[in-house]
Formats: sequence, structure tokens, C-alpha cells
Amino acid sequence: MPRFGVGVRLSLALLALVVAALTVVYLLVVPSLEERLVGGKLERVETSAKLVADEYQTDPYGVSADALARSFDASRVVIFRPLGDGRLSVFDDTADLVGSEQLDNDPVARRAFFTDRLASGIVERGGERYAHAALAVYVPDREVVLVSSSLEAELGGVELVERRLLAAGGLGLLGAVAVGFGAATLHARRIRRLQRAADRIAHGSFGEPVVDRGSDELGELAGSFESMRQRLATLDRARREFVANASHELRTPIFALGAALELLDEEQLDPATRREFVATAREQVERLTRLATDLLDLTRLDAGRVAVAAEPVDLGDTAAVLAEEFDAAARASDHVISVERDGAALACADADRVLRIGRALVENALVHTPAGTRVCIRAERRDGAVVLEIEDDGPGIPAEHLDRVFDRFYRVDGARARGSGLGLAIARELAELMGGSIRAESGRTATSFTVVLPAVDEADRPNSREKRKGARASTSA
Repeated sequence: MPRFGVGVRLSLALLALVVAALTVVYLLVVPSLEERLVGGKLERVETSAKLVADEYQTDPYGVSADALARSFDASRVVIFRPLGDGRLSVFDDTADLVGSEQLDNDPVARRAFFTDRLASGIVERGGERYAHAALAVYVPDREVVLVSSSLEAELGGVELVERRLLAAGGLGLLGAVAVGFGAATLHARRIRRLQRAADRIAHGSFGEPVVDRGSDELGELAGSFESMRQRLATLDRARREFVANASHELRTPIFALGAALELLDEEQLDPATRREFVATAREQVERLTRLATDLLDLTRLDAGRVAVAAEPVDLGDTAAVLAEEFDAAARASDHVISVERDGAALACADADRVLRIGRALVENALVHTPAGTRVCIRAERRDGAVVLEIEDDGPGIPAEHLDRVFDRFYRVDGARARGSGLGLAIARELAELMGGSIRAESGRTATSFTVVLPAVDEADRPNSREKRKGARASTSA
């Protein structure tokens, strides 16, 4: 089957619509106009026939058909007399009997003769139509008076209206096709532009913007395409940055591990130096293990394959567990960890995931603040929810970087972050997976990371000691 474009199909549809509209107008106007004009002529002829019949019946021998026609402004007056066989013959005619034989046995005159009532109708004679009206009279025998008037003027007016209507319809059709095809071509061109843009986006080319200045549905569709392009471009850049950063994070410990192993092959190494290289190798292996674990967790989160429990979790107990876990690390880096807890801070969450988030935030605070900094772990109920807040009095995070600290591998100061660089990104994903959120706020003298989780009723609060034991068991596992 031939394939028609949008322009052709819209033009054909518009053409069909205009043809249908013109057909309806024609059927409503032309027959109605003809009926009114012919009906009006018939009424006038009937009136003339009555007047002529009355006048003729009053003085049948003193007037002629021609005189009657002039007296009553009738086009043609014909007087019929019956023959012996029941036929009617023209007795008198304004046409001086020229062509009167065509009127013999006129159907309208015969109907008036036999019904003895006024009869009227349309008669075609010589290729022309006439309005006839006839009435029987007694003078003293029965005769028939017929008034005939040509319908040429009325039918000519109808034909003129018909021709003009058809001419206007033809011009309207041409104009509709031209306008419809032009408008459809413009729309088809815009659609093809959107199609090419969609093909570019589908093939991974996000550099060229999708532009359409229309204010209709196609313009809105182009705006949606442009938003999609920008979003996909952002995701593509993030993917490229993620791959580059992950490659770098993997390459750095691998290079360090390879160098340490290579140096361990030296026979002249003293035991102390050898132990130092072994410790370095072990540290790089641990770094690789953490990075691989974090990448695997992110992959599972992106794939939606991480399940979380919905159980009562006492964030006060979680804060205590975190302080105990990081106490040795804090002392080694000359930090001070404190805990502020509210006994009502009971969240509906997954205890293991909450601990994972807390570890990432506390470790981040210890790593990125100078020695002597205080780190406070706070658990409390706030605005109908419960929060786990880690606050430090370090130098703070610049405002332009605050919204991006949860991005994967994002660096604030240009240096590579210690660890995998994915802890905060995983923390945000886990918080949102549990129906909560995490935000960062920073000033000149303090920085805080706040985890907001849905609260549960106090009646569901578990035994604190059992919860603490379960959290410690999860930590050791």
C-alpha cells in the first residue's frame, strides 16, 4: 500500500470535510430555494386562475383569453371545451392558437374538469417548465379556464444560485486544500524535526538541543524532548565521570599494591621495612575491598534489588553504637565524640541500613575535620519524624559544593576523598529507600548531616538492651 505523509492525509481529511459541508449546504439551500420560488409562482398562478375564471363566468361571450390575460396580468390564459369523447380541446388562447395543440388534454386542465375543483401543477412543454392552474366554469356548459406562466425566471435564479454556490465551493475547496496542505506540511516538518531529534537522542547524541518555538501540543512535546535530552545528557556525563572516577579509584590502590609487592621481592630489605610494605599492601587490599563492596551496593541499589525491613529502630541506641564503634578512631585523630539522645526517637526503618548510614556520616566527619574537632551524634524526634544528626564544629563546606556532596566520587577541594568516595552517595540512596531523606547544612563553624526517617508509635518501642545487642551483632557480622 502507498504510504501517505501527514500533509497528504490532513489535506485529504480537510478536503473531505469541506466537500461534506458544501454538500450539506447545497442540499439545504438549492432544493429549498427552488421549492419556495416555484411554490410562490404556483400560488400567484392559482390566484390569477380564480380571478380569470370568475370574470369569464360572468361574461363568457364578451371577453377573450387575450383580454383576460391583460386584465389580470396573467402570462397566458387558455380556455378549454370538452369534446364528445371526454378529451379537452383549446377553444381560446392568448397565443392566438399558435402551438395550442400542445395544450390539448393538458393534465392540470383535465384534473380540474373531472374534479370540479381548482387544480395546479408543474408541466414541462418544449423542454421548458410552466406553472399551470385551472378551474372549471359553467357558461352554461362546463369549460375549463387555465392560466399558464413560465418558470424560466424562477428556475434561472435557482440555477444562478446553484452555479455560484458550486463556484464558491470549488474555490473554497482549492483554498482549503492549499491552506490545509501548507499547514500540514509545516506540522509534518516540525514532526520530522522531532523525529530526527529522537533518533539523535536514541543513538546517544545529546549535544544538539531540541528547539520548537510553537505554542501548541508539538511545542509542548518538543519541550518534553528537550527536558529528556538534558536529563539524559546529565546522566551520560555522570556515567562517564563515574566510570572515570571508579577507574582512577581502582587504579590507585592497584598501582600502590603492585609497587609494594615488587619491593617485597628485594632481598636486601630489612624486617622493619618489609613489615611496612606488607602493611601498605594490606591497607590497599582493604581499600580495594571497600571500593568493590560499595560499587556492588550501588549496582544493587540502581537495579532495585536491595530490600529493607520496616521495623522499630531506636535511633538513640544507634547513636550509642556509633559512638562506641568510632571511639578508638576518634581518640587516634584527637577528635571528641559525644551523644545526645531522646528516648522517643523511634524510627520505622531497617536497623542495619541505619547503622550503615551512620557509619558513613561519622567517618566523613572524622576524616574531613581537623584534630581537636568535636563530633556530636544526636538522635531526637523532630516535626513528627525522627532524625539522626551528625554535627561537627569543623571549618564547614563551601555553599557551592553543599548540594553535590552526595554525588558519587564528588570532590570538594580537588583532592581524592579517603576511602571509596561513595559513602555519602550510598547513605542517601539507603535513606530514600527507607522512606526518609538526608540533607547537609554547613556554616562557618559547624556542619551537620541530618537523616530524617518516619517515626513509629511509642507502643512499638523494643527493649533497648535487646536492640543494642542486635545492632552490635550486626556490626560484628
